Amino acid sequence: MSRVESVGTNPTPLWGLTMAERVRRIAAGNALAIDTPATILANAAFAFDPSWMKHVAAHPGLVLTLGGVPALGHARDAAESGKLRDAMLHGRALTADESSGLDVLAFEDGPTIENKALRKRETPFLMPLTPDTRSAVERASYFGAYKGVTDLLTKYLWPEWALWLTRICARLGITPNMVTAVGAIFCVVATFAFADGRYWLGMALGLVFMVLDTVDGKLARCTVTSTSIGNIFDHGIDIVHPPFWFWFWGTGLVHWGLALSNTAFAWIMAAIVGGYVVQRIIEGVFMRQNGMMHIHVWRRFDSRFRLITARRNPNMVILFVSTLFARPDLGLVAVAIWTVVSCLIHLVRLVQAMALKARGGTITSWLAEA
Repeated sequence: MSRVESVGTNPTPLWGLTMAERVRRIAAGNALAIDTPATILANAAFAFDPSWMKHVAAHPGLVLTLGGVPALGHARDAAESGKLRDAMLHGRALTADESSGLDVLAFEDGPTIENKALRKRETPFLMPLTPDTRSAVERASYFGAYKGVTDLLTKYLWPEWALWLTRICARLGITPNMVTAVGAIFCVVATFAFADGRYWLGMALGLVFMVLDTVDGKLARCTVTSTSIGNIFDHGIDIVHPPFWFWFWGTGLVHWGLALSNTAFAWIMAAIVGGYVVQRIIEGVFMRQNGMMHIHVWRRFDSRFRLITARRNPNMVILFVSTLFARPDLGLVAVAIWTVVSCLIHLVRLVQAMALKARGGTITSWLAEA
């Protein structure tokens, strides 16, 4: 097991954490296990994206620098540890002699790495942490915690709202699980509103839930407090509730004088609920067959299609527009059609991947292409 050391001190907190505590949490979260008595040193003068530690941990002898000063390094022996520690403590660049034998990676060169968990390839943030830069560092940390491949609303509409709420929660000591619990309440109340035909109220409550659904994950990543139980709680709610929303949207149509016939309701729900389940199964099969790689990150097309595929947020946009025209019934029909189309597209992509593998091809993510 490698030893992680926070070098130096920094009185400026980030998301309410000292740099020493943040480094400790990042190290624990990465579950570092390296077969050499190496040491990973983190310069407390800098704040960095957690993915950098995972990357450096996987490459003994790698040193990440900013302005020539070592920010994060993977020393292979005591001599390398001493060189890196001295440079970090004095805020100076490594000399030519000190850097000999090390793989120095300058942040200014824009190196990119793949973040499989967040489905993106990027240059993760690395910045000096001072009272003057703290706000900018928190912003970089927050956006660094965002998934690269997701739906339109989450990617383009929620970020600023969720950043504001994430900062408030961190300042007040509100935990991600608390946010998830509050969001779950809004989610349930929204369901009852839909059942009663009070669509505008339901969408307002649902909007709060959807934003909080973004906040809890970002808060967990920014404060480095992600837990398996929290993930199950959050993702469990995400997976279970959408069919209920659409089902009770359908039953609530009676309050608008737009009730569907029993046959139409059955077909629409079969398409929406059945398509939702089948699409999830397709995604699961693809992941199982391809080393747990998401179908949404296979090719650029898949990542772009994820923006609008028939998931909760894009479907709610359809329902919102239809309600603007006082035809929530047609919105539900549109959601059913779009769900079937999305399901078919994913099925075709799964078959194409299986055919490629059968011919001896390899399925790799476009994000992994340097």
